[in-house]
Amino acid sequence: MRGGTVQINWHRTKPVLALDFHPISGLLATGGADFDIKLWLINSGEAQKKIPTASYQNSLSHHCSAVNALHFSESGDLLASGADGGELIVWKLNSTETGQTWKVLKNLSFHHKDVLDLQWSPDSAFLISGSVDNSCIIWDVNKGSVHQLLDGHFHYVQGVAWDPFTKYVASLSSDRTCRVYINKPQTKTKGVEKINYVCQHVIAKTEHQSIDDSKSSKNHLFHDETLPSFFRRLSWSPDGSFLLVPAGSDKISPASDAVNTAYVFSRKDFSRQDAPALMLPGASKPVVAVRFCPMAFSLRGSHSAGFCKLPYRLIFAVATLNSLYIYDTESAPPISWLHKKDRVPENKSPIIEKREDIMIETPAGKKPEVEKNEGKQASPRSMSTPISNKPAKRRIIPMAIDPK
Repeated sequence: MRGGTVQINWHRTKPVLALDFHPISGLLATGGADFDIKLWLINSGEAQKKIPTASYQNSLSHHCSAVNALHFSESGDLLASGADGGELIVWKLNSTETGQTWKVLKNLSFHHKDVLDLQWSPDSAFLISGSVDNSCIIWDVNKGSVHQLLDGHFHYVQGVAWDPFTKYVASLSSDRTCRVYINKPQTKTKGVEKINYVCQHVIAKTEHQSIDDSKSSKNHLFHDETLPSFFRRLSWSPDGSFLLVPAGSDKISPASDAVNTAYVFSRKDFSRQDAPALMLPGASKPVVAVRFCPMAFSLRGSHSAGFCKLPYRLIFAVATLNSLYIYDTESAPPISWLHKKDRVPENKSPIIEKREDIMIETPAGKKPEVEKNEGKQASPRSMSTPISNKPAKRRIIPMAIDPK
């Protein structure tokens, strides 16, 4: 994997809290504690064999508080942004004589506290948001109204994710549960189906046997509300096969200390709620965000220790409070990682770092340590159907050692 570094330290020296790439163009949107959304044009530099560059385009100034979440729709003509105080705005790309501009399309009002995460439905007709008011809301974007309220959590909802095949949505909360909702459509008049999500699984605890198998105990899978982050951002794989979940705190045995981890749950095996298909431990700090690259890549054929057998390679990032790991599904250990020895001061301006279109935040003036396994990037492949992987009989645990 080859990459350069893009540094973005605007937003009036305030922290950058959210970012997202446009699905078609090289546009990057960043949201910060300065209440603004800034748009940047990223030049990969690949054709000139240079490091990537970022050029500022314009700002979207309508929020009255810190912008916590940003996502472009799959079609690329809509942008949703969520902020403190329950603010949720949908922007639309408009063509003018002088070019293209983003204008406010809808103000979605119902959350009465901070919006921490949001996600578009695959057809861009609906939006799901999670809030400090302990609820998830599914919005009908065309109507600009609440379509469904999911209020099963008992604490902040800090992450939401929409299955690419619309069968599921998932939410992660500081109440130490991950809820998976299944779509059971309701038939309306004229035979039109109305999406309707009901909770099917609550992932919360795992069971451990004692050494002598005399008794078992259950332990929480996730960190409690003392986790020092407002975000627990989870992600579906682009083929829908896996749900990747952060904020894990796992005990290998009842007597062992808890370790920070992220979990991978198989789409085919949600019934085994206490047994993730995979865990990714080793980080010295809690995992707060995970994300899959939306593309699939050709297999390199250089590794045989992958955690699943796919006809293509998926790449995903796992971010902790001080590190970033990049994995692929063809190898067990991380293919690249960045580690920052210094803690991010709350009053310092962040710099955005770019590695193969995966962005992280680091404090101003500091460069992260980079270690990576060199390898040519393969050509993207298309995916038409989700992979029906058989669930693993036991957990596979690729180690990712995080230097302290």
